Amino acid sequence: SDLATYRKTYGLPPCTVRNGCFKQVNQNGATSPRPSGDYGWAEEESLDLDAVSSACPTCHILLVEANSATTADLNKAEDTAAKARGVVAVSNSWGGSEDPTELTDDAHFNHPGVAITAAAGDSGYGTSWPAVSPYVTAAGGTTLTQASNARGWDESVWSGSGSGCSTFEPKPAWQSDSGCSNRTDNDVAADADPNSGLGVYDTYNSCGSSSQCDLLIELGLAQGLDGWAQVGGTSLSSPLIASVYALAGNTSSMVYGSYPYSHASSLFDITSGSDGPLCVPTYLCQAGPGYDGPTGNGTPNGSGGF
Repeated sequence: SDLATYRKTYGLPPCTVRNGCFKQVNQNGATSPRPSGDYGWAEEESLDLDAVSSACPTCHILLVEANSATTADLNKAEDTAAKARGVVAVSNSWGGSEDPTELTDDAHFNHPGVAITAAAGDSGYGTSWPAVSPYVTAAGGTTLTQASNARGWDESVWSGSGSGCSTFEPKPAWQSDSGCSNRTDNDVAADADPNSGLGVYDTYNSCGSSSQCDLLIELGLAQGLDGWAQVGGTSLSSPLIASVYALAGNTSSMVYGSYPYSHASSLFDITSGSDGPLCVPTYLCQAGPGYDGPTGNGTPNGSGGF
C-alpha cells in the first residue's frame, strides 16, 4: 500500500491492519462498505497518513472516511472518529465558509478529552469552519527556510494561511486578545508552505508523461509517475498538530484548545510574515511577538506546548 511504501522509505516501523496500527472505516465505524475512490480526497488522505507517520511514527492511525463532502456526512464521521476507543486526537484537513448553522454543527466537535484540530484554510486572510469552532484547535500555516541558526530553520507566516475574527463563534474563555470580540483564529501553526511541505506518496493520483499530465501535476491535481509529490497547505498543519497532541499525552485533562495558551513559552514564537495585505487590527493577519492571528501562540518546539 501507499502508506507501507512511505513508511519503509523513511525507515519507519510498519503500520498495518494486521499489526493493529492502522484501521480504515466508513463514517459509521464499519470496515465496509467504504466510499468509492476520489482523486481530491485521495491526496488529502495520503497527506494525513504520511504527516502523522512522520511526526508520530508509533501512533496508531484510524482513517474515517465520510460518504460525501456534505456537512452532515462529515459531522457523522467526526463523531465516529472522536468516540472510537483509544482516540486522543482527531485531525480535519477540510473546511468551508462560515455560516450561522455552524453554531449547531459545533456539537459534533465537542468531545472533551479528545484534541480536535482543523486546517485554517489556504486562501490567505479569512476564517473558515470548523477551524473557528471553540471546540477545535485551529492550525495556521508557516513557511520553513533552512538557516545557520541553532535551530537550523527560520520560520515565518505562510502567505496562504487563513486567520481572522469569526463572524459567529463566541470568544472562548481562554482567549484574551482584545481586537476581536468573537473567536479568533488561529491557536497554533505548523509548516504549510508547499515549497517547504511534506513528501507524500500517493499512487491513486499518479499520472504519466503526457502534456495533459504535466498540466495536472503543475496544478497540483496529480502526482508524477512514481507517486511522489511535495504537498503543503494547512491540510499539513492540522495532522502535524494533532500528532504532537498525541505525543504530549495531555488530552484527557485538556479544555479544548486552551493548553497552548497556558504553555505558550514552550512554543516557537513566530514574529514575521503575513497572510493578507490589510486587516484591522493588524495582528489578525500579521505575525508579531506573542499571540497573532496567522500563527496563534506559535509552532511546536517539542511537545511541551500541547
